Amino acid sequence: MSDFQGMEDLLQDFLVEATDLLSGVDNKLVDLEQSPDDRGMLNDIFRGFHTIKGGAGFLNATELVTLCHLTENLFDKLRNGEIAVTKEIMDSILAATATVRDMFGFLERGTQPPAADGALIANLKAAIAGEAVVAAAAPAAPAAAAAEPAAGVPATSPNWDNLYNAVAGGAAPTVAEAPAAGPVDHTQVAGKSPDEVIHQAVGRRTSDKPGFQGQPPGRRDTEKTRDNSIRVDTSRLDQVLNLSGEIGLTKNRLTSLRSDILNGRSDTDTLHALDQAVSQLDLLVSDLQNAVMKTRMQPIGRLFQKYPRIARDLARSLGKDVELVLAGEETEIDKTMIEDLSDPIIHLIRNAVDHGVETPADRLAAGKPEKSQVRLEARQEGDHIVLIVADDGRGMNAEKLRAKALEKGLITDEEANTMDERQSYNLVFLPGFSTKDVASDVSGRGVGMDVVKTNIQKLNGQIEIKCVAGKGSTFVISLPLTLAILPVLLVQLGQQPFAVPLSMVREILPIEVSQVQEVGGRATMVVRGEVMPIYPLHYLLGWAPEQVAEYGVLMQTAEHTFILAIDGFMGREDAVIKSLDDFRPKGVAGVTTLSNGQIVLILDMKELLVGLGEGRGVPRSSFIIHDALAA
Repeated sequence: MSDFQGMEDLLQDFLVEATDLLSGVDNKLVDLEQSPDDRGMLNDIFRGFHTIKGGAGFLNATELVTLCHLTENLFDKLRNGEIAVTKEIMDSILAATATVRDMFGFLERGTQPPAADGALIANLKAAIAGEAVVAAAAPAAPAAAAAEPAAGVPATSPNWDNLYNAVAGGAAPTVAEAPAAGPVDHTQVAGKSPDEVIHQAVGRRTSDKPGFQGQPPGRRDTEKTRDNSIRVDTSRLDQVLNLSGEIGLTKNRLTSLRSDILNGRSDTDTLHALDQAVSQLDLLVSDLQNAVMKTRMQPIGRLFQKYPRIARDLARSLGKDVELVLAGEETEIDKTMIEDLSDPIIHLIRNAVDHGVETPADRLAAGKPEKSQVRLEARQEGDHIVLIVADDGRGMNAEKLRAKALEKGLITDEEANTMDERQSYNLVFLPGFSTKDVASDVSGRGVGMDVVKTNIQKLNGQIEIKCVAGKGSTFVISLPLTLAILPVLLVQLGQQPFAVPLSMVREILPIEVSQVQEVGGRATMVVRGEVMPIYPLHYLLGWAPEQVAEYGVLMQTAEHTFILAIDGFMGREDAVIKSLDDFRPKGVAGVTTLSNGQIVLILDMKELLVGLGEGRGVPRSSFIIHDALAA
């Protein structure tokens, strides 16, 4: 292979396929621990390691081949019944898969992976020989950034020349040897920089190739980047192609009708044909939008597949017996949301295993089964995706949560006394809140749930906690089906329209100034016996009111239920969101264009409410101008 980009593509194809295959192997290993005599599963895992070994051999990744070969031999013994599956053997196998994943990280950065840990190799060889395996510490849950360099530590520059030689079969340039115990300095190869070596080997500068953005290979950014690739079913692409063809035919028909009208034909038949063509185009464009959106949708099972291993390893390290039950893996979600959901779900699962479920002894004492269950479920409800992380553990105590928040100075006595159970459960989302007195490597620093809430809000989603003491806790995440199209309600402030997410809207109410009362220094209105704070939109935006606010939009977020006072509304619309990356004013989530071409700001209500706080509102004095106007 003489083209460097072709070599890079080949390596990336291997990494994508092998990573998916390894995730499948991890899940089968967790299932195998529950059914150690399942020959079909043993055969599947054997084939998985064999396939990875074959690809690694083609890339000349010797150490990866060695590790996969040993693990493959071990599974050959297991599937033939020559040795039995034990917890010690399973720990060694899972440690091997974690090491294989780390080796993928080295290949991704363009360096050949180093040898696996000697103790791991010794354990695998002992297991193959039927000897006792040395008990090791329970494997840590694989982290997403395991293959990334530690923060603040510069990564070793990729050895692109060796990688090129491995794939292309050319002669390797001489590389200065470094002690095996330390990292090799690849910044100089035979007196030349890596960029010069690649230029010499490939015959062109890789900085001219797409994807490198002007950076030489030896200086590639090694920070974690988003995976922008996507797998699309060919039937969906065929549908997009067919619709594009239909739209092309309709365009030709409209062009012909336009020519007829310009030439003076305005009879009833011509106008009827024009109306039909426009209606057909409208239908086809809607179908094309839906078809294109479906190409972005991916089964959430691809996100779920790494969690059983994480839950198993964490439970093992904590001395607990936990089974992670998956449901709704076929539910589809926007590809852009999958990576952003990874960390929140990991935090929730780790919290369920660490905080939620009890030890086997405590469960038996409480009359529960020794094995606990954590359920991870996904389902579609209308235009939303609902994710559920539930456990059958001890649940949460609202009173203890309030006491802990008071102790840490996160809330005041007055706030604690007025909190209901839902608000008390939401205390876990406060930055710095933790029920643990001593932090461990798993939890106790008070950052995990804060990250969960922040990431979910970035996706325009909501998270709710449901809890039954002694029975367990349930975290319910509600997300829009896609981030590209957002159903909005168009509201007016004077003559200026704004858009608010329809998912937050409960109902629209008329507002009369006489109904606005001041309770605790805030403007409120009673709705079906419940006192609701009123937030005038002009007050949130810092505008002077021009007329009496005639309507209120009853809105609900995870923390607030309130009435947004507005001057009028224009109805519902499906907004195509355009982001404001370079300049984004506070409280603005993006912009959209209406059918008449007018540009409308989409409001970020959560950001506008920052500073008002839970339970606070605006003084009734903000409505005095309304009284004067009404008079």
